[in-house]
Amino acid sequence: MSTGSGADSAPAPHTPDPVERTAQPPEPRASMFSSLKIRNYRLFATGQVVSNTGTWMQRIAQDWLVLTLTGSSTAVGITTALQFLPMLLFGLYGGVIADRCNKRTLLLGTQAAMGLTGLALAVLTLSGQVQVWHVYATAFVLGLVTVVDNPARQSFVHEMVGPDQLRNAVSLNSANFQSARLVGPAVAGVLITAVGSGYAFLLNGLSFIAPIAALLLMRNSELLKVERTQRGKGQLREGLRYVAGRPELIWPIVLVGFIGTFGFNFPIVLSAFADDVYHADAGTYGLLNTLMAVGSLIGALLAARRGSSRMRLLVAAAILFGVLEIVTAFAPTFWLFAALLVPVGMFGLTVNVTANSSIQMTTDPAMRGRVMALFMMVFTGGTPLGAPLIGWVTDTYGARVGFASGGVVATLAAVGVGVMLARVGGLRVKIDLRRGHPHVTFVQRERERELATATAA
Repeated sequence: MSTGSGADSAPAPHTPDPVERTAQPPEPRASMFSSLKIRNYRLFATGQVVSNTGTWMQRIAQDWLVLTLTGSSTAVGITTALQFLPMLLFGLYGGVIADRCNKRTLLLGTQAAMGLTGLALAVLTLSGQVQVWHVYATAFVLGLVTVVDNPARQSFVHEMVGPDQLRNAVSLNSANFQSARLVGPAVAGVLITAVGSGYAFLLNGLSFIAPIAALLLMRNSELLKVERTQRGKGQLREGLRYVAGRPELIWPIVLVGFIGTFGFNFPIVLSAFADDVYHADAGTYGLLNTLMAVGSLIGALLAARRGSSRMRLLVAAAILFGVLEIVTAFAPTFWLFAALLVPVGMFGLTVNVTANSSIQMTTDPAMRGRVMALFMMVFTGGTPLGAPLIGWVTDTYGARVGFASGGVVATLAAVGVGVMLARVGGLRVKIDLRRGHPHVTFVQRERERELATATAA
């Protein structure tokens, strides 16, 4: 998650070079759970882990219900696309709203609306009236609410923890989400097998009581005071111009856009692997999601200990993520496939957290809602384009090709963005095969010329 704060409530953010210089001293390690010492954030995290568990239960139940009703991976892709289409269409407007409004009040409304969508789907399913268009409709409504909820939640974190604990809190939010992912799919798999999808939807709807209660129990006096953006013309264009003029923002956003659109279509490929490749049930689908969540949780906890979010880490993690997806897609046995999902989840989460925290730390507080809305728009808003395409590839050529194609796009995008960041930073790759030296490093072109001139003199 992320943040938003008034210009007077925090020092102006430091804007680093697009690619860090290699001669920097190592950053000190942070305490893994330091932001949990703050009462308001502790309440927030507790509420979120409950609702996140319910959300993961609904995701698994929703995908399996659509697959059961239609027998089509493309239909699963359409459901995912409809849930994220509003973010693609209206995501930037959600950021403008988040910058203008009281985020705590905004979140009370969005969390209540999300709970109602889960309850509506539960009633339809438990009554035996559910049809695939009902699932499409509730997915789209949930996406509309998320347009406002996501940037508000992202930017509210800064108000709870302040700039010093922001990076740690962003990482713990991801760990929170992935911890719920360990429990939610497993519980959903048991519920679907035992009593059907309806009860998973019901529990998800009720789970939103927890974050609503947490928001109501927070102490206003302990939140950072925020100077909200006043209503005015051109605020959307202002946010886009702000990002476009900063390579340290635009290139990470481009990278997560490609990876989110093509590499994160796990509901489609994992349901297809469980059903078509391994001829298993919803319990196996839940197990595959749980194993990926184990890797994601490891990645989030490691990120919480890091003192910085370096661009070279982002690019390296993205390359490894893409390559691992390709390798995993062609794993010859079920248990090897399942085991490889752990590092896939770890590097995927590392990409997400590193991009999220680095973008937040280099963004002016007054712009944070709009910048994070753009980040989420390209990360999740590309799903309406990527999900049906990956679903079609999966239906036409099989689950293995569908999974691998996402990995190929992710790898190529990471290499391309890495090259662009190196150019912007005036760096080039240096390979050193001497024993005891790092084999591959980035060196500054200007510095190399200066050393050569000094040596010749």
